[in-house]
Amino acid sequence: MKKPLLLAALPLLLSCAPVLLAQPLTLPQVSPAASVSQTIGITEVTVLYHRPSVLNREIWGSLVPYGFNDLGFGTSKASPWRAGANENTLISFQHDVVVAGSPLPAGTYGLSMALAPDGTVTVIFSHDTGSWGSFFYDPSRDALRVPVKWEDAPFREQLSYDFSDVTKDSAVLALSWEKKRIPIPLKVHTDDNVVASLRQELNGSKGFQSQSWSTASAYLLKNNIDLPLALEWAQDAVSGRTSGERIFVNLSNEAAVLEKLGRADEAKADMDEAMKTGTTLQIHQYGRFLLTLGRKDRALEVFKLNAERHPNEWPVNYGLARGYSAVGDYKTALDALLKAETQVPAGDALNAAAIKLNIEKLRRGVDIN
Repeated sequence: MKKPLLLAALPLLLSCAPVLLAQPLTLPQVSPAASVSQTIGITEVTVLYHRPSVLNREIWGSLVPYGFNDLGFGTSKASPWRAGANENTLISFQHDVVVAGSPLPAGTYGLSMALAPDGTVTVIFSHDTGSWGSFFYDPSRDALRVPVKWEDAPFREQLSYDFSDVTKDSAVLALSWEKKRIPIPLKVHTDDNVVASLRQELNGSKGFQSQSWSTASAYLLKNNIDLPLALEWAQDAVSGRTSGERIFVNLSNEAAVLEKLGRADEAKADMDEAMKTGTTLQIHQYGRFLLTLGRKDRALEVFKLNAERHPNEWPVNYGLARGYSAVGDYKTALDALLKAETQVPAGDALNAAAIKLNIEKLRRGVDIN
C-alpha cells in the first residue's frame, strides 16, 4: 500500500528545516555599516567600516587595548585593533598614494591600528581584505605600516572616518571616537595621474573630438606640465589626422603653448588666423593670457584688434584699459575704463565694483593688472 503523499514528503521537509532556519535575517546592527569617500585630484579614496558607540564605556586602553593582543579567538595571537567593528575595515585607493610619507600602491587594503599609551598609533594596511575583524591577522600580509599620533578632540559617541584639508594633491583622513582623533595624512601624484588618464582617454572615442585634445593641452599649459606634450596635443587639435579643426579655441590654445615655449612668431601666426573668427570674449581672454606672460605690447595689439573688430562691445574697452595700463599709458587707460564702466552688463556687480576700484588706481598712476 502506498504512503499518502503528504506523509512521504514529511521526512524531506524535516531534513530541510535546519537549513531553512539557518538563513540569515536582515536586522539592525549595533555597530552599523558606513562608508566615506573623497576624491583627491582625480583619485578616489573610500573607507568601508562599522561604527561602534561609546555607550559609557572606557575606550582607549580598555575596550580598545593597547598594542597587539591575543583576543582569544581566531588564529592570531597578536592582533591589532580592527579600527572599527564587525568585519575588517577596508580602505581603497584608486591610484598610488603616499601615506604619512610612505608610498603605497593603488588597491584595497584591510585597515587596522595598534595604539600605544603615549599616543603613537601604528596604522597597518594589509593585503588581507576578507577576514572578520583582526582575529586572523597575519603580519606577513602587511603592505605598509606607518606611525602617526593621536590628538585630543571633542567627544564623539559613534566612531567615524572623515576627510579634511583637501587639496589638489593631498588630504587628511581621520578616525574620530570618544575624545580622540587619529589623523592619517595622504598625498597623491595628481599631475602624473591626470596625464596618464588623459593619454588613455585620448586613445578612446574622445580622441575623435578636437576639443578633447585642446582641453588636455590647456590643462598641461595651465599647470606647467610637460609643455612639449602640451604642444603635441595642441597640434593634434588643430591639424591631427583624427580630429584636427582650425577653429579659434584650438588655434588660440596652440598659440598659448607656443608663447609659453618662447616661439612668439609662430604663436602670432596662429592668432592672426584665429582672430578672424574669434568672439569678443575669446580675443579678450587671449589678451589677458598674454599679460600673464608679460607680453605687454603684444597684449595691447590684441586688445586693439578686438576693438577694431567688435567696437564698443563688452568687455572691449576694459581690455583696452588693461592693455594701455600695462604699458604705462594711464591716461588712455583711464579713458577706456570710463567707457567700460558704462558698458558693464546688468547684474554684473563683480565687474562693476572692480572697475570702480581700478578707476581710482589709474587716477593714482597705479597699474590695474
